[in-house]
Amino acid sequence: MKIKRYYLISIMVSSLVMQACHDKLDVDQKSAITAPAMWADEGDATAAMYGVYNKMRSSFADAYIFWGEYRSGLWGKGLATNATYSDPFTNQLNSSHTYANWQNLYTTINDCNLILKYTPTISFADEADKNKVLANALFVRAFCYYWIGRVWGDAPVLIDGFESGEQEGLYPSREPADRVFEQVKVDLEAANSLMPENVTDRNLASKGAINLLQADYYLWIAKVRNGGDAALNSAKQAIDVVLNNSNYTLMNDFSSVFKNKLNQEIIFAWSFVMDEYTGGYPADHLVPLQYISAQYIENPIKVGSHQQWIFLTDEYKDFLSENADDQRTNVSFETFFDEPKNATFQWINKYAGSWQNQTRVFDSDIIVYRYADALLMSAEIENALGNSALAIERLNAVSLRAYGITNFYPTILSKQQVDRAILDERKKEFVAEGKIWWDLIRFGVVFSDVPSLVGRENEQNILLWPVHNNSINTNPNIIQTPGY
Repeated sequence: MKIKRYYLISIMVSSLVMQACHDKLDVDQKSAITAPAMWADEGDATAAMYGVYNKMRSSFADAYIFWGEYRSGLWGKGLATNATYSDPFTNQLNSSHTYANWQNLYTTINDCNLILKYTPTISFADEADKNKVLANALFVRAFCYYWIGRVWGDAPVLIDGFESGEQEGLYPSREPADRVFEQVKVDLEAANSLMPENVTDRNLASKGAINLLQADYYLWIAKVRNGGDAALNSAKQAIDVVLNNSNYTLMNDFSSVFKNKLNQEIIFAWSFVMDEYTGGYPADHLVPLQYISAQYIENPIKVGSHQQWIFLTDEYKDFLSENADDQRTNVSFETFFDEPKNATFQWINKYAGSWQNQTRVFDSDIIVYRYADALLMSAEIENALGNSALAIERLNAVSLRAYGITNFYPTILSKQQVDRAILDERKKEFVAEGKIWWDLIRFGVVFSDVPSLVGRENEQNILLWPVHNNSINTNPNIIQTPGY
């Protein structure tokens, strides 16, 4: 695997690159690294590219689902819980919460900025390889800013890399969210123009990944930020590129999507590899070994490395189980009664990793974008544009795999019914994949469908996260999000 191949050198490069954007968006290092020592040849640039994916992966490994799903009203207490989990699932956030901290995202962005600064000065044997490095840095930076804009709204926009504590601009202010989202647009357009057509990576950027992120972005702009039909048409243009790419299709068996790494449904995923990088949020979804009878360990109960701090609500489990033909249900979660313990245990099978030498290894790749997402995103776009027949066709492509029934959704559905069907299918398709919070906001139902948010429409910025105390205490130019 390419990421593993470059792991050691990328770690060396990352340790030399000055990571200016700590939680305070400040730099403590006092000595600058000279450019010639860092960026001598294309191997350095390529290693830096892989290094930025290592940084991106660690930035999102746990935070991804906190930002993208735990606030959805579909999660609650597991076998135990604590405030790290209960604050998001009850929508009672505060500025000391671990994931109110944007430090890791800005550190990742700084690495991207340095790649974009120095790579153009390096000679490559093949110009396409240089363009691939640049396109990947732009993709990662766009991805980070897209999440920053949705999680915090107003935020610093930094496009010049910090290498020393002597540089200006180490205490930036928050810029309007419109500026954050504009940077996403600019970076994605540049990434798309640079990315070679023949790149088919699934754990790095590709034309498919860039276009799917563009479609996601423009759909958000259209439905949440008043972008209108212009943004919808841009989303349609991007998603059609993905759907017309023969490298991607649905897997026939839903469980195989998560068992087979980098399969034909995967468009972009973070790679988790034993002895290189493992872990992430799926560790919270299994059952502690000490709780269950020995004969049921991995037979069938999936056991984990620590406490099960959070799990699906009973109402959500009922919703996921309403159709007995739905092959997604047992992949999403499973339940078993341990008679000797007189206890019922439940766990999530997605991203369960592997069981090796009586030890759980969380080495399942975390999937960011897959073909089912492209189909349902297309359905949402087409329905918003008034093309309900095509929207239902896309919707039925996903439901056919799920239920084994052709034309599960009839063509007589109204636009509102199609929207509800798309949202329902997304809630069933993407359990524990870090998407559903954003879906609820896009469809305009977050204040009706999330019990802890009912009646809270007038609470200022309730859908955003506060900025962590560390950032405010160490950078006088960072102002807390109004409402927190």
